[in-house]
Amino acid sequence: MRPIVPQPKGAREDVILFTVGGFRLAIAANAVSEIRGLEDLQRFTLGATYLRTAKIDFTLERNGRTYFVVNAAQHFRLPPSTPTRLLVLRQTEAAIQVDSTDRMMEISVLHALPQAFTGDERNWYRGLAVMNGDVVPVVNQNAFLSRAEMAVLKTAVQRVKGAAAV
Repeated sequence: MRPIVPQPKGAREDVILFTVGGFRLAIAANAVSEIRGLEDLQRFTLGATYLRTAKIDFTLERNGRTYFVVNAAQHFRLPPSTPTRLLVLRQTEAAIQVDSTDRMMEISVLHALPQAFTGDERNWYRGLAVMNGDVVPVVNQNAFLSRAEMAVLKTAVQRVKGAAAV
């Protein structure tokens, strides 16, 4: 007779698994309002002018809001990949281009980042989860665009819209 192994107790959280450049990552399911294809994206040409990063190539207009589309491979400094899906985030005007989405899973333990994580990854990830024997980083949905970056982007869009109205 096999011993019964108790399930870990703690807060449970649903996460969405996705891939970028061959790497599997997870994001809190409640941080994502929509998973969609790449249709209806509009080229964003102000990114390099107003922001010191090239991670914004597109915007998406949804329900009267402008979402700034972050290329996840560039954000995580991974080799260029081929995004096919878009994760539209819930609490901000950001959307994330990812290669693919896998499935939703429930995690019960979010492990702290090891001390070896010393750079930007300390901000990129909330922690690590073990899923089916694999260690998967759980991303911090607020790290894709800082408040300062978002303010600069919104100001740039308003200026362009204002100039177009004149």
